[in-house]
Amino acid sequence: MPTGVPMHDAQQQLFDAAERILLRDGPHALTSRAITAEAGVAKGLVHRHFTDFDAFLSELVLDRIARLETQTTGLLDSAGTGTVADNLADALVEMFSPVAVAVVALIIARDNLRTRLREAGTARVPLLGEGAAMIHAYLTAERDLGRLAHDTDVRTLASTLTGAVHLLCTEQETAPPDRTEVHKIVATVIRSA
Repeated sequence: MPTGVPMHDAQQQLFDAAERILLRDGPHALTSRAITAEAGVAKGLVHRHFTDFDAFLSELVLDRIARLETQTTGLLDSAGTGTVADNLADALVEMFSPVAVAVVALIIARDNLRTRLREAGTARVPLLGEGAAMIHAYLTAERDLGRLAHDTDVRTLASTLTGAVHLLCTEQETAPPDRTEVHKIVATVIRSA
């Protein structure tokens, strides 16, 4: 893209390009040059909009976390409706989209990125921690409504569900998790609750 031509929503265009690279080539292929080439924009665009490449990556992850916050609102609104297992399975399938799994791999691969994200106030393992918090909040709401036993350890259930489904997703690099498999995990984990 020639210099001086205005771009509409340059940040989102760069994020979309980064996500495509993550899905196709993995976290180690993600460079500012690869992103601008994928987006079809000038080579310096990342550095014009962000102080450095780690700042770009931090914003990419924070954008994914913001999407998760929106999902949390929807999941909490579903408390008391449908079945707990169905609501959780749907939420976990959405939470662990191929892009989200690729972003978690990126976070794990880059020490500086994890440091920046922690400084920004994210969970210890960004995106996974916020996902577990979403599941915890939902399980708490369902327990408060009496749809789970009053002594249910929702924190342990949330961590178990998040970890088990993440592990399932790491085996399926480019496809979303199979809802039937996710539902089976959820039903098994929450059976005693």
